[in-house]
Amino acid sequence: MASPTAPGGINQSDPSPSWQAQSQQMPLLVRRCGAWAVEISLIAASALVPFSIGALVNKDAQTVPLNPSVAAVSETVARILGRPVRDRNPRVAPLTNLFWSGALLAPAVLAAWQLFLLARTGQTLPKRWFAVKVVTASGAPPGFGRVLIRESLGRWGVPLGVAYGIWRLSGAFPDLIILGGLSGLAVLADGAFAFRYKRQSGHDRLANTLAVNGRSDQMSANPVTSQDWTQEDAQIAALVLTPETNVKEEPSLWNWMRQHPGTTLVIVTVGSAGLILTLFAGTLIYTQSQANMRDSRQRNDELFVALVSKLSPASPSGTSGRRSAILALGAVEDSRAVPLLADLLAQEDSRPMLDAIQQALVSSGPKALPDLRRLNQALSNDLESLRFGGKAPERELAAARQRTVQRAIGKILTVYSSQLNGADLSRTDLSQSPAGPAQFLLVLDKIDLSGIKLRNSNLTNASLQETRFYGTGEDRRPGTFDDWISDLSSANLEGANLTGASLKSAVMNRTTFVRAVMNKANLSNGILNGANLSSALLIGANLQQAMLKDASFTGADMGSANLSGANLSGARLGKVKAQGTQLSLTNLSKSEWQGADLSGADLSGANLQNADLSSAKLANANLKDARLQDANLRNADLSSVDFRGANLAGANFQGAVFLSKAGSDQFIQNPVGSKSGRFQGVDFADAKNLDRSQIAYICLQGGFHPKCPQKN
Repeated sequence: MASPTAPGGINQSDPSPSWQAQSQQMPLLVRRCGAWAVEISLIAASALVPFSIGALVNKDAQTVPLNPSVAAVSETVARILGRPVRDRNPRVAPLTNLFWSGALLAPAVLAAWQLFLLARTGQTLPKRWFAVKVVTASGAPPGFGRVLIRESLGRWGVPLGVAYGIWRLSGAFPDLIILGGLSGLAVLADGAFAFRYKRQSGHDRLANTLAVNGRSDQMSANPVTSQDWTQEDAQIAALVLTPETNVKEEPSLWNWMRQHPGTTLVIVTVGSAGLILTLFAGTLIYTQSQANMRDSRQRNDELFVALVSKLSPASPSGTSGRRSAILALGAVEDSRAVPLLADLLAQEDSRPMLDAIQQALVSSGPKALPDLRRLNQALSNDLESLRFGGKAPERELAAARQRTVQRAIGKILTVYSSQLNGADLSRTDLSQSPAGPAQFLLVLDKIDLSGIKLRNSNLTNASLQETRFYGTGEDRRPGTFDDWISDLSSANLEGANLTGASLKSAVMNRTTFVRAVMNKANLSNGILNGANLSSALLIGANLQQAMLKDASFTGADMGSANLSGANLSGARLGKVKAQGTQLSLTNLSKSEWQGADLSGADLSGANLQNADLSSAKLANANLKDARLQDANLRNADLSSVDFRGANLAGANFQGAVFLSKAGSDQFIQNPVGSKSGRFQGVDFADAKNLDRSQIAYICLQGGFHPKCPQKN
């Protein structure tokens, strides 16, 4: 019978015999823990290294979609862990795709190779380094079946499954710190079995394996007489080296059936009879249900045909009969009803019939939205073409049909509020219509539009006060994967009223908010890259952690708004009103603030590298610990600004005002005034274009500059 130390099928030389000899002197439990830690580290490194390289080479010029396999895995992980996904369609650099695909493939290949070695030899590379070997009770390598049970089910599946179940059911979801703690405790509990069951951890007992000393090939062929043989190994040898004749036959289903033929016959007979009865009953139920479905379908077909026959203008039932048939179609459970109503609306020229069709479509509910969206787009094209050369009656009729479609959509959104997650109204024209018979104004105040898609839609001048575009999803927890997040990318909301609206986490890339009213709106964690908020009112709005790269705020009023932690890299904020605005820890690199009013704003810790703040008003602003490298502060009003801890290397202070005087916008000619401490310890040595008077004031206020007089 094989010895527990006999080498397996794959023989690899020891790269460091002296190190392995030292490791063999450690207790087996310590070596097992060390081998396990190295195995995990190798798998983690094989994923983290290419992932980190991919993140570093991911430039701003994102030109290709993320690899579908990587996207699917990341989405699956996010769903399991309840992590929010801000960008569902990410685009990355080509090299990033390559490295991130490698980060997905390398751990799988490495893990498969290590499992192969473990199955064939009983040792992975780390186990060989630490002189640990996994064997069966007979001393043989475990084989592929036992390895899969030991590693996938015993070591990770059961412990992590139990930890995950407790995490989801205990209310700790989605806190990842608690999940990590529970997972660690579960893994420790699995290993704690080794103290009770003679070095058999939980996964070893499940796979019926042992972890023993794994000696090098130079060990004695008789481990009992070897000087390295320990008392602990001798106890295991009593199990491993037991003569085969004394080993009991392993219990199995086949052996039990051979020993109990009568009981087996009874069980098979009863089971077969039960299976036959079940199949017979299931067949009857299925046949009856199919018959009922056919009868119901036939009745619906007869009703649908009867209603359609009344829709003809030549029908004997007349106008009232047509109207009744149209309204009845809205309540019929037939997939043909809504498309038929949409076709009728596109051809109808009677205003009363148009109103009846509108009511029927509203009764159909959200399922009518796809057909209404297509009809809306077609009518918009018709109106655009009729604008050039069309006759007035044709334009009026097309406008009346479009108004009917718009009102039907508006009513469905109102009546079925909070049931619109996933509804697609992309490229829909819901803009305000001119005065007259075709006048329309979308009013959806205090409506729940969570999860709706309005990409490239036109909602000009719409009233959306306190409307919600964000929902917590089925788990009722904010900030998780299943959150209902609306998509308004490239939509036109010019002049819209969004006062108090909740646009948290909404996707609004390149969306137009020109002259929109967004006071006290919640846009935290929103994605507004390239959005146009020129002349918008954002007083008291919440834009914390929002993505606003290359956004335009020219002329906007964002007084007392909160943009802490937001990313406004490259944003255009010329002549904005931002008095008292919270901009702490905000990324404002390369942003443009020419002529902006930032009086009293909090810019502590903000990144203002290469920002243009020329002629901006920064009186009483807080710039503590701000990064102002190469920033342009030319002619800016910096009176009473707190610069403590700021990095001013390369900043341009030409004509900047450090202390204002009543009735004068010019910088003081003589350094007067008391010390405020706002410049204390601030280094102006690498600042640019400081004149003599500015340097004198800096020195007076405790700042540092090479031209400051030396103190004795």
